[in-house]
Amino acid sequence: MQQAEKAIIPRKPAWIRVKAPISPEYKETANLMKSLKLNTVCEEAACPNIGECWAKKHATIMILGDTCTRACTFCNIKTGRPDKLDPHEPERVAEAVAQMNLAHVVITSVDRDDLDDGGAGHFAEVIKQIRKNTPHTTIEVLTPDFLRKKGAIETVVEARPDVYNHNLETVPRLYSTVRPGARYFHSLRLLDTVKQLDPTMFTKSGMMVGLGEEKQEVHQVMNDLRAADVDFITIGQYLQPTPKHHPLISFITPDEFESYATTARGKGFLMVAASPLTRSSYHAGKDFEKLKAARLAQQDVAV
Repeated sequence: MQQAEKAIIPRKPAWIRVKAPISPEYKETANLMKSLKLNTVCEEAACPNIGECWAKKHATIMILGDTCTRACTFCNIKTGRPDKLDPHEPERVAEAVAQMNLAHVVITSVDRDDLDDGGAGHFAEVIKQIRKNTPHTTIEVLTPDFLRKKGAIETVVEARPDVYNHNLETVPRLYSTVRPGARYFHSLRLLDTVKQLDPTMFTKSGMMVGLGEEKQEVHQVMNDLRAADVDFITIGQYLQPTPKHHPLISFITPDEFESYATTARGKGFLMVAASPLTRSSYHAGKDFEKLKAARLAQQDVAV
């Protein structure tokens, strides 16, 4: 009986419910992704914002296949042995970006621990092809941690994305149960390394709340990110995909999210997005424009 009770996913509060995706534009985006044989994290991770984003023809493209070599307990992407890399995927990604006429695109991926470079070279080729097809499009990458993949971070940075994003996901104490294949301080070092390699590149990281973390632990993650000179933090509500995934411990209220946002701004982040529905790529294009404006304002103050 107790096991059955644990398997029940709590009902979502009113502030986090979204409408089912039914718009014609949504269907057009879905058909485009299908025709070009592209994966999206929007679908694979069951993002609650898919209806809104796809209606605006914004999609976060997921490269390197649809199968992850990790088994994070929060994530809905399937795990197992991935297929071989598709050498034509970068061109198809660039074609999708062109057809959607995107001003800003987010490119993410599954973890590919089976590859010597973790897929870094593939990221670089995708960036190259997008630059070739639509040079006006700004590019944000959301990469895996490239754990034990020497030179991988350098490969992606040399390809010159406009934003380098890597999510910490949760507080250090919960890594062993939420993100067992990853290492908190390695992920921090990745973000710090990006800034050392290119101080002008925007860096970004995100985390989920509602997994059982304490408020002071979230504040410590903010401190750690600022110590790595990270520009942009996103904080969103964890939603349990299935009863088999990590249990949802609590729903964080909009007021609590606003408190986190206020604290993050006080710690010096150039850009903060914190709300129940916030995700790494949600409103990424608008946020990128705000991020650039914030840096310019900061530079003006320094002068």
